[in-house]
Amino acid sequence: MTDTTIPRWDLSNVYPGLDSPELQADRDKLEQMIAALEAYFTGTCAPLGADAPAADLAAALSGAVDRQNELYLLASTLRAYVSSFVSTDSYNAAAKRIMSEFDKPMVRLRKLGVQFDHWIGSLREVLPRALEIEGSAKEHAFPLLEVAEQAKYMMSPDEEALAADLSTSGVNAWTKLQGTVTSQLSVDFELAGEVKSLPMPALINLHGHPSEDVRRRAYEAEMKAWESVKEPLAACMNGVKGTVNTLNKRRGREDALHSSIDDARIDRATLEAMLEAMHDSFPMFRQYFHAKAKRLGKESLPWWDVFAPVAESSKTYTFPEVRAFIIENFGKFSPELAAFADNAFEHNWIDAEQRSGKRGGAFCMGVPGVKESRILCNFDGSLDQVFTVAHELGHGFHNYCEYQANKTILQTQTPMTMAETASIMCETIVTDAALAQAASDQEKLAILETALIGDSQVIVDIYSRYLFEKEVFERRDASELSAEELCEIMEKAQKATYGDGLDERYLHKYMWTWKPHYYYSGLSFYNYPYAFGLLFGLGLYAVYQQRGESFVADYKHLLASTGEASAADLAACFGIDIRSKQFWADSLAQIGKRIEMYLSL
Repeated sequence: MTDTTIPRWDLSNVYPGLDSPELQADRDKLEQMIAALEAYFTGTCAPLGADAPAADLAAALSGAVDRQNELYLLASTLRAYVSSFVSTDSYNAAAKRIMSEFDKPMVRLRKLGVQFDHWIGSLREVLPRALEIEGSAKEHAFPLLEVAEQAKYMMSPDEEALAADLSTSGVNAWTKLQGTVTSQLSVDFELAGEVKSLPMPALINLHGHPSEDVRRRAYEAEMKAWESVKEPLAACMNGVKGTVNTLNKRRGREDALHSSIDDARIDRATLEAMLEAMHDSFPMFRQYFHAKAKRLGKESLPWWDVFAPVAESSKTYTFPEVRAFIIENFGKFSPELAAFADNAFEHNWIDAEQRSGKRGGAFCMGVPGVKESRILCNFDGSLDQVFTVAHELGHGFHNYCEYQANKTILQTQTPMTMAETASIMCETIVTDAALAQAASDQEKLAILETALIGDSQVIVDIYSRYLFEKEVFERRDASELSAEELCEIMEKAQKATYGDGLDERYLHKYMWTWKPHYYYSGLSFYNYPYAFGLLFGLGLYAVYQQRGESFVADYKHLLASTGEASAADLAACFGIDIRSKQFWADSLAQIGKRIEMYLSL
């Protein structure tokens, strides 16, 4: 990697290629393992009822757990490998075909999972006794008891099997269409005197360009681009949300939020405490928005200025500079964290290049078969992307802690609320380091601006997305929603959260089009867990500042255990009460200190 090279990720140590015999052999092996698990469940598990001896139940459960862990390990590795091609090149027909073919065994596996979950649910009363007996089942007591509890919200086995069969050509097809439409959309845009065809992630990244003319024209071009594809994307939204509403009713859920809260391993009291604290913080954030507008010579911010830099000179970074900066400052927290990051950079775990066909945003995915992670981002040399790389490396370190603790796949089903814990910690480490090393007020202002843009997005904008999704679910229950109605709901939500901090004439009514999480049927209300992660991470960072080096071992244990306890129980290990509004307010106060510093410069 040279000073100018922006890397693509390398997964050649997983499989040699999409057409390799090794990949095909493991695809065949997956089919065989699914058939073997089906036979085991039918022949060994299903005949055992609640009146069976506890020892027999424990033995059957342990066998099922071991077989599922082995199967899910292979399936997760295969999916990660094929996804690495689809997410970075939606024009790759071979990868898309394999991913489509992969759906078929996954449907079989989901259907078998439904049968298994029903069986576990039928054992709810006697399950604790069976889990007292030594074996794999006892080691997986938390996920098994959780399955038993959630089995109350299942349709009949036949109905669940039908839903799984229909998902391939139904809701999953809508999800894929949204990804294809948004990743292949490009815009001809004049930049530095040259007209270029920019993929949407590159166009969106121009929100942070130092020139207002570029930002405004990029905003206008983006609005026109989304306008051109709003109808198919509205159809995707209606298809996904309509399906989720139907299934939630048939499964006996209270509302669309119900399953999300259970999946997050929190309760409504926790969510309400956090949302109330967030709502109370809006005046604080509006102070920041007004101050930023004033710096830009305006009364309020149009959307194209929300991400604008305000310092006179905005430093850019080469990718090697990002690597050095992150490793140095991770090392101050933990040498092990620094070594992990160095290994990720050295072995090309990161796909950072912006290009057509690659999906926008950023994510980290585990590749459990080789006990590694891979990170996608769209690097443009900005400070924001420095923070993004650190954030995603945090997710990778979370995976690393689980791998190092030899946790199984079933022991690492981390809810989204806890999934942001390590990423926020790493991002905060780098942010504080950048502020501490700032050579001038202008540099400090640029760093604060980048941090506060991120903070305001996760608190203010995330709240708007929560309001949007809540209303979409409620109104979709009565009828389909037009693209215009979706835009109206989005603008209303943005007005409710940003208030007079933004210029109401220039909001982002098409925000719903390109955020992929809205289109995941199994991940409704993806939004508030990000706020939870930010504020919980800041709360943990405050504990770290008090305890210092002794904090790290407990922190690593927490990361290795996020799939084996509720959020409240994990937080309690650090003396944190997440049902208390005060905890969330205290975390928000840390952001308030950044705003105060910003206002003083």
